[in-house]
Amino acid sequence: MRVGAFVLAAQFPGQGQGEALHRAVRTAEVAEEAGLDSVWLAEHHFVPYGVCPSAVTLAALMLGRTRRLRVGTAVSVLPNVHPVALGEQAALLHLASEGRFTLGVGRGGPWVDLEVFGGGLDAYENRFPEDLDLLRRWLAEPSVGAPAAKAGGRDGFREVAVVPRASEALDGDGTGPELIVACTSPRSVRLAAERGLPMLLGMHCGDEDKAAMVELWRRTARAAGRSPEAGHVSAGVCQLADRTADARETLLKAMPGWLKQGLDAHVTVDGRQRAMRDPVAYTELLCELHPVGTPELAADRLAATSERTGITRFALLTEGSGDLASTEENLRRLGAEVLPRLG
Repeated sequence: MRVGAFVLAAQFPGQGQGEALHRAVRTAEVAEEAGLDSVWLAEHHFVPYGVCPSAVTLAALMLGRTRRLRVGTAVSVLPNVHPVALGEQAALLHLASEGRFTLGVGRGGPWVDLEVFGGGLDAYENRFPEDLDLLRRWLAEPSVGAPAAKAGGRDGFREVAVVPRASEALDGDGTGPELIVACTSPRSVRLAAERGLPMLLGMHCGDEDKAAMVELWRRTARAAGRSPEAGHVSAGVCQLADRTADARETLLKAMPGWLKQGLDAHVTVDGRQRAMRDPVAYTELLCELHPVGTPELAADRLAATSERTGITRFALLTEGSGDLASTEENLRRLGAEVLPRLG
């Protein structure tokens, strides 16, 4: 089982943005010291829910600060960037880190980002499969061109050389960086499975929902002639304490204020109404679903999720207290008291 930290760079009420980013960087450094497998970096724009606007940029810093840790994006929002630009950055990080980088991509949401970066609503609603395939080609082929765009699509371009090529890693296997897709619906599950790409499943989902998504992925992959097995990643929350009640209390004191401030700041690109989660109820749900409690309980929940879903990779939010010292202690206890129980 491979356990990593999920880093949102969350800005809690009363905190500065620099404080949130410092805690994010320290999460990677302490995660490596604690023996965790990886860190996964979220990307958001214009909201305090997470103050990292470029997961690949923060990944570059964290790869430079660590020596063993895998660093992945969770996720880079594909509708906000040209697939070739993202592919170049991913190849660069893959080569420079000697294969420690994972590129996670997703559709994002119908947010004002689409207006600011020029992708428009069509990029979110319709163009993700096309952009994903162009990104995949860039990471696999020696040269890439694109035909003239369909209505609403990206502009076509002539054949150009892929430089640097992701397959040129000195110690690599010639396959380039791992590519993973955030999946929140049957449509996105099928899209990932048809391409043989593993899924990143969100922390709002319970084991039953994740097991159903994995099963749909397997059926679709088989039908497409792909292997039915892949290294899917389950996102969750982890807060450890000597008593489960204390771990829950830590999150219930800190997370609702952050969730309300962060989620309320999202603005849709087209003025559509959004149904927002109740922050306290959502925090309570996360405490029920994920390893929040004693180290024994945490290990049991991770093992149970793995058994029910078949997933063996985890990205766990450890900054839910909003406090740097508490986050560092949480990471160290995860490494010292939970990982050994998982074998």
